[in-house]
Amino acid sequence: MSPDVNARPYRSPKRAERAAATRSAVLRSARDLFLSEGYAATTVGAVAARAQVAVDTVYATVGRKPELLREVVETSLSGTDHAVPAQQRAYVRQVREAPTARAKIAVYAHAVAQIQGRLGPVYLALREAAVTDAECRALWETISSRRAANMRDFVADLRETGELRTDVADDEMADLVWSMNGPEYWALLVHERGWTAERFGDLLADTWTRTLVATEPQDVTA
Repeated sequence: MSPDVNARPYRSPKRAERAAATRSAVLRSARDLFLSEGYAATTVGAVAARAQVAVDTVYATVGRKPELLREVVETSLSGTDHAVPAQQRAYVRQVREAPTARAKIAVYAHAVAQIQGRLGPVYLALREAAVTDAECRALWETISSRRAANMRDFVADLRETGELRTDVADDEMADLVWSMNGPEYWALLVHERGWTAERFGDLLADTWTRTLVATEPQDVTA
């Protein structure tokens, strides 16, 4: 009997669930160790031991230590067990659908405040590791540049409402948002000064609205 060349390979749902659970355990263990011990002091063996898996399982599931840190950053950003492109994140869709610049800014500001609660500590650990590790430095630069590009898209979306100031260049506006949505600003107010996420989000929304939005309607056809 000849094999069916069109047959699809069998995939076990239970096996997929176990693989997903293992990946989650590995990433959770890596995150805990990166934050408590630092990147340099954390070994793949320690991650494996904490996740109660073999070292080879860590390599097969996620990868080497730089890949572990990359995935911890990406999953902290997305709030899921996998990276999610910016355009597919729920808050980005909400920003795009909001009818006014003020509404868009409010949605994004409070999303940043919530995201930084899980991303901020990891991002700061990455910044520290970037000082001595070339691969971490490349990752830091990649993510930082990606954030800057995303902020240019954000400002372009705001500009389409016709509500932004015309005396400030879009690139300057994007840089302002970029500088305040990073972990450093969050760490100063939330981590060190004890602000709540809600208060931090309110501050971002108020500052960006006052700085970016014109007090009078702008003529977008000018």
